[in-house]
Amino acid sequence: MRHAKLVVMLKVPRAGRVKTRLGREIGMTRAAWWFRHQVKGLLRRIEDPRWQTILAVAPDHDGMAFRRWPAHLTRLPQRRGDLGARMGRLMRGLSPGPVCIIGGDIPGVTRAHIARAFKALGDHEAVFGPAPDGGYWLVGLKRSGRVPPTAFGGVRWSSEHALADSMASLPGARIALTDTLQDVDTAEDLRRICASV
Repeated sequence: MRHAKLVVMLKVPRAGRVKTRLGREIGMTRAAWWFRHQVKGLLRRIEDPRWQTILAVAPDHDGMAFRRWPAHLTRLPQRRGDLGARMGRLMRGLSPGPVCIIGGDIPGVTRAHIARAFKALGDHEAVFGPAPDGGYWLVGLKRSGRVPPTAFGGVRWSSEHALADSMASLPGARIALTDTLQDVDTAEDLRRICASV
């Protein structure tokens, strides 16, 4: 996993700005509170000397200055565009080596899950960690060559097609699937996570 980078895409946990689908069901303040505490625990669980952990933050200015995230972690602004455009820009812009990207809303993720994803990139160009709803909690690229400009384009985000569309945006790539984990978008997702711990 030489030069491996784990990018965590985060929004500043302000009510009405983060986890808005969840917030419509449980209240925007509660959703932002949950996300702030979830991210704190997640960053503690996944930091590891086998990879560099980088925070890709939004909104750009507020995220770069936000004091509640660990100061020792490198931060990059997400900049504009849909999720695919932002992920593609990160994949193309980072220094050489494999990159995995996750969000901050996966309570079950551990170092072991991340390590398995990076290991899969040993003999695959891409890896995805599926979510039960047809989306995914992790995407990784080996980046042994140029990241195609079509990567993550034309994806129907926040739908049951997100994983299939994202895989289709990488034609010809050998793609591995790793562990299935639940992200939290709705109150039902949150209930399911709480019931499983």
